[in-house]
Amino acid sequence: MTSRQLETVPGFLPGLEDIYRDLHANPELSKQEKRTAGVVAANMRELGFDVTESVGGYGVVAVLANGNGPTVWLRADMDALPVAEATGLDYASTVTATHPNGDKVPVMHACGHDMHTTCLLGAARVFAATRDDWAGTLVAVFQPDEETLHGSAAMLDDGILDRFPRPEVVIGQHVGPLPAGAIFYRTGPVMAAADNFEITFFGAGGHGSMPHTAIDPVVMAASAVMRLQTIVSREVAPNDSVVLTVGSIDAGFNDNIIPDEAVLKLTLRTFDLEVRDKAIASIERIARAEAMASNAPKEPQITVTTSGPTTLSDEVATQRVTNDFRSTLGEGRVVLMPVPAPGSEDVGRFGFAADVPSVFWFLGGAEASQFAPPADALKVMATLPSNHSPKYAPDIEPTLQTGVEALVIAGMSWLGDGS
Repeated sequence: MTSRQLETVPGFLPGLEDIYRDLHANPELSKQEKRTAGVVAANMRELGFDVTESVGGYGVVAVLANGNGPTVWLRADMDALPVAEATGLDYASTVTATHPNGDKVPVMHACGHDMHTTCLLGAARVFAATRDDWAGTLVAVFQPDEETLHGSAAMLDDGILDRFPRPEVVIGQHVGPLPAGAIFYRTGPVMAAADNFEITFFGAGGHGSMPHTAIDPVVMAASAVMRLQTIVSREVAPNDSVVLTVGSIDAGFNDNIIPDEAVLKLTLRTFDLEVRDKAIASIERIARAEAMASNAPKEPQITVTTSGPTTLSDEVATQRVTNDFRSTLGEGRVVLMPVPAPGSEDVGRFGFAADVPSVFWFLGGAEASQFAPPADALKVMATLPSNHSPKYAPDIEPTLQTGVEALVIAGMSWLGDGS
């Protein structure tokens, strides 16, 4: 019955496009998604879903029970980023908010979560309007706080698996600078695990003109930055993909004062569990070794600030869904990704916690004509604003329609036939 369901999508698009523009113009930071959650909850109640708000923060869980059959979770994330929008769109964000560090910051949907949320609202409209065509239970999970990789854990800690029907599959998607109208998939790792660290080196402060009377944590931190790069270049096999980036160094206030402390913030991205464990052990070893080499008064403090698992798309479940994509959307709109993406997502925790398969794909959001042969797709992508760029925004169409259709098709790959 999927084809009849998809015939309903165009009629919903004008209203969905308005919702998308509204969400894009009114973004909210992680853990602050109150307005967005309110928009979502109101829309889902109008459709007849049983709606629960404030799950794991501002999370919204909406359930539509429609007879006997499988339970399917469709998930979308809702939060935005502290980025000043530079798209020039007439619905561009001018919003500011208070960052957790106390600073007033600009806010932008620079990662497409507004599109994810709108697509799930659209899929919910289709399922609510075509209840005779399917059987089972649909659970729409609108997740907060994805950008910090905390949101799915918070919803799990709040009992999402016990309070709502448990899934037989968890389904999600992510928009990116790929040809709009197409879906990009792979089995196994789709996105990297992310482990973010804060390392504090301890020294003994003193006058900048008399470094011999002090123990300089800035030197420890600088040496560690260089040594940490050897994890990738010298400790990991060339065929194992690892990214390690030190994104922040914070030490001291004056040019002539040696501080007592220096703080590094870094991110590690991996795809293989054994490689991940080895890299983490190396980070800890190097930090401690640099402190010892500098005669630090105590060992560095190493804190994991955020951690998210590899996003895995189950092989059997993904083939099941992508076969339906091909038969419904056409072979040319369903593309195999040659390698996983180095970015990270936290949706994988739901499937791991429930011990069920997850299916995750990328949704194209860029003008498709740019990729037409003989253009080199990778070179074209390199010229386009990427996710988290102040200039990133997907083309509303055909991105929105494709995203709604993809969620409906994937859901129907599991839900029972209502006939």
